[in-house]
Amino acid sequence: MTHRPVLTHTRAELADALSRLPGTKALVMTMGALHSGHLQLVREARELADHVIVTIFVNPTQFAPGEDFDAYPRTLDADMDALETVGADLVWAPAPQDVYPTPVTVSIDPGPIARVLEGKTRPTHFAGVALVCSKVVNLVRPDVALYGQKDAQQLAVLRTVFTQLDIPVRVHAVPIVRAEDGVALSSRNQYLSEAERAEAPRLYRELQRVAAELKNGNLDYVGLETETVRRLTEAGWMVDYVEIRHAESLAVARTGDKALVVLAAARLGTTRLIDNLEVSLA
Repeated sequence: MTHRPVLTHTRAELADALSRLPGTKALVMTMGALHSGHLQLVREARELADHVIVTIFVNPTQFAPGEDFDAYPRTLDADMDALETVGADLVWAPAPQDVYPTPVTVSIDPGPIARVLEGKTRPTHFAGVALVCSKVVNLVRPDVALYGQKDAQQLAVLRTVFTQLDIPVRVHAVPIVRAEDGVALSSRNQYLSEAERAEAPRLYRELQRVAAELKNGNLDYVGLETETVRRLTEAGWMVDYVEIRHAESLAVARTGDKALVVLAAARLGTTRLIDNLEVSLA
């Protein structure tokens, strides 16, 4: 049976609610506007711990000036309804002053892994992600934290930060959840116009094409990246990057690497989409 999660807002409410949840805890951090991908995180979390805590917080420190912080969808009532169907136990939906009760003067530099790919386009983004995730993990003290593979670089950054700062939480990756046409589910997909949504599957098809080339022995990484950028640009996309990297470290792929990931970020109109596809050459 499902049940309505307990909704908390302040730190004191969160601490009190956590004290009433004996046993192991799993944490799912979100910015709300929940879709099936988020709900799959919660479902997997229920398999890994006695209780599931979900956070809903649009984090200002990971948005740069001019990004969509103010426009980012905030749908708490609908999110609570959705979480009721998958068995979340506790929701923390704080205001910015609850997460950052004093002015932010401390930052976390995740190192070189945060300066490539998304980090080139959004140079302050992962410092904000690392800060908020470290704070929330310290407040909740979960046994395991679940993150989606769609944000592959975020996943790699957090593994690095938690390991090097000795933050005692196990990170569990959850595979990308896709629509029937292959589009990776994202809260930002709702920004797409009807025509843009019809075009959106091209990004995943291009990743699949690159993966097939790699598996067929084409290891001209730069050539594959350049060709994919050209094909997307000709179809009307504004491409930030298409890159082939080592699947775990996100280092530039080298001949002989067996575990690869193809990552892409591109805009359709005003909407920026990201996706990735892991490729095993073993």
